[in-house]
Amino acid sequence: MRAARRRAAASRRQHRRRFSRASCGQCTKLRTENERLRKESDQLRMDNARLRERLAEAERAGKRQAAPFSKGEPKEEPKLPGRKPGRDYGIRARRQVPDHVDEVYDVPPPSHCPDCGGVVEDDHVVSQYQEDIPPVTTIIRRFDIHIGRCVRCKRRVRSRHPLQTSDAVGAAGVQVGPHALALAADLNKRIGVPFGKLSTVFTTAFSLSITRGGVCLALHRVASVLTPTYDALVRQVQQAPLVASDETGWRVGGHLQWLWVFVTERVTVYRIMDGRGYEEACTVLGADFHGNLLRDGWSPYRRFAHATHQTCLNHLITRCLENLQTAQRGTARVPYAILRILYRALHLRDHWLDHCPTVRGRAIHTGRIVAAMDRLLAWNPTEDENRKLIKHLRNERTALFTFLCDPRVPATNWWGEQAIRPAVVTRKIWGGNRTAVGAATQQTIATFLRTCYQQRADPYPMIEVLLRSPVAMLVPLPSLISGP
Repeated sequence: MRAARRRAAASRRQHRRRFSRASCGQCTKLRTENERLRKESDQLRMDNARLRERLAEAERAGKRQAAPFSKGEPKEEPKLPGRKPGRDYGIRARRQVPDHVDEVYDVPPPSHCPDCGGVVEDDHVVSQYQEDIPPVTTIIRRFDIHIGRCVRCKRRVRSRHPLQTSDAVGAAGVQVGPHALALAADLNKRIGVPFGKLSTVFTTAFSLSITRGGVCLALHRVASVLTPTYDALVRQVQQAPLVASDETGWRVGGHLQWLWVFVTERVTVYRIMDGRGYEEACTVLGADFHGNLLRDGWSPYRRFAHATHQTCLNHLITRCLENLQTAQRGTARVPYAILRILYRALHLRDHWLDHCPTVRGRAIHTGRIVAAMDRLLAWNPTEDENRKLIKHLRNERTALFTFLCDPRVPATNWWGEQAIRPAVVTRKIWGGNRTAVGAATQQTIATFLRTCYQQRADPYPMIEVLLRSPVAMLVPLPSLISGP
């Protein structure tokens, strides 16, 4: 009996020790889990407060009048305005002295000094020039058109003066001249002046009365004579060795459409289309486009299988910097690593501008950067934004460093961004187009004006020639004469 009681007591003591050890381990585990959850809760509370503050700031900014252009609170020590000193910031310049003078005015000194009243003697003469716009009066032309009749076939025959822009008479016999239409097209489609304000400008500055509807119909006519040139410029883009592309939202009749832009070194083509996919891009580039395509990370561009691609590094850098704004502790490692590789590639490109590498040296250095990126793409981050970024870079893997292999290819989509900026400003001013005909007019005239700007050609005489021509013709742009 005693032995049985001793065994039972020993068993109870052993059980209590095991339970105590298990309880201690479980308590330690629970305390560790509780500490982890507490830290995670604190971090989520901080993130929630920060995001609420940013959301409130964004909502306040959207209600302010200057919301699209506000950059937040001003800096405590802002940089001084104006040109920076030093030779690195360009040549100091001023307005050039005019090559001719129309009016000369002599300005003698005063007879007595305004301070002491003493007699003033003439010492020397300095010149000041003033360039101004003279008062403009509208030129009114009248064409007395003689109508003849053929003696043989009895058909009515008449000629056309070289300054005429149309054969219309009667109700359409009072027209606006070609130079005024060229100016209207430039102000509306390039600078973005709305039709109503454009009518005010013509009335105030030139004493030329024209209604909003009259301006609209006149610009449709300008676009109709520019259509053959527009089609020729589209064909040049399809044959170009290097094309930058971009797109932005556009409104036609209040409905969302897309404004595409395709830019080469000498030509820019705008196209307003219903969608933002591969089929729309093919209407300009063509499915068999085999040049170098500069673009952002929009996936439909990858379907151009015959093209060589270069994705915009500036978009990737911006995305990494945005991720760093909300990154915490270890999650910042991925964007920092990507930025190091991208900056290294751009630094190598800039170094090669002054020190041209050999073919072997270019291949070796490019291969090292590509290998570093491949090692980074093998990572599997757990944070959601970093996982999306790595996935995007894997999809863009073959288009990241084309600019290192081919020095003619830029590293960013700067051409497309600069070409689409005027259209974005125009959209902010008057929203878009009301009709499909207006959208066609917009893309045709904007294409012609932007291309003239690229080729340093004056668009006004060309539009005047087209409007006065009795038959359809191409504009004699340098690119259409010498090729893409």
